[in-house]
Amino acid sequence: MIEEKIILGQGSDFPLDGKLTLPDGADGPVPAAILVHGSGSTNMDEKIMANRPFRDLAEGLTARGIAVIRYDKRSFVHGRKLIKIPGFTVFDETIEDVLFAAALLRNDERINKDQVFMIGHSMGGMLAPRIDIQGGDFAGLIIMAGTPRRLEDVLFEQIDEVLASYKGLTHYLAGKQKAGLEKKLAGLYDMDDEKAKTIKVMGGTSVYYFKDLGEPDVPAYLAKTKKPILVLHGEKDAQVRTDKDFEKYKELLAGRDNAFFRLYPDLNHLFMPSAYGDLKNLKKEYKIPGKVAEYVIDDIAAFIKGEM
Repeated sequence: MIEEKIILGQGSDFPLDGKLTLPDGADGPVPAAILVHGSGSTNMDEKIMANRPFRDLAEGLTARGIAVIRYDKRSFVHGRKLIKIPGFTVFDETIEDVLFAAALLRNDERINKDQVFMIGHSMGGMLAPRIDIQGGDFAGLIIMAGTPRRLEDVLFEQIDEVLASYKGLTHYLAGKQKAGLEKKLAGLYDMDDEKAKTIKVMGGTSVYYFKDLGEPDVPAYLAKTKKPILVLHGEKDAQVRTDKDFEKYKELLAGRDNAFFRLYPDLNHLFMPSAYGDLKNLKKEYKIPGKVAEYVIDDIAAFIKGEM
């Protein structure tokens, strides 16, 4: 494996460190994939406590003949600068950097420019069809632990599950926080854009972030892209659901012969073996070092190579 340091968005206001891994001794241009983070602020390995799923994916796919680009998330490096953008959206936070990465790959003679794929994890998976429509123009999309639902719906579902495990004062205070968030998001899609940009939630993110993300929604973007799609889900995922998310993707993509689905028993949101399988013990689970399952990487490689 060849590993090269890169700077994504060089010359822009938001340069990011990254890595490009390439198969050593490849005969001709190779297919490539871009790894796109989930929500929150993480580095190029998508380090979550003791785990580094993007490093696992990059090394595993490169060993299977596929180049991979990964990079620090913009909010991880430039969070303070990013939040000063009035009404910043997922384009500012995520999408623009994916487009930079796609351009970098397509301008590299070692890469097959017609075989550039996107692998989105969690919220990155949720965004995959939108990024494809908004300039990504990928050969195919891999959605890992994504959701076709709106972010606020998933968020409130997670809050309710955690609330159910609290008691006494903790339950009361958490309930008040939820009620405050619900109040700020009430009537979101009828709200004036400029007003939505002035209402702050969750560490300075504006309500407009949610509005932009939810309208058009994921099903609308999925209907617009006809690219091959692979949807992957861990049955022990505590953050998105088999019935509400994975099965919904199957419903939305029904009848498409270029849509593929893989459900993995006993794997969690990081596609690693699950120890607990619930939100209450999520931190404990992610403190356990693990690796992305090899058979998950096999499936992704098969999809990219057109062998599925």
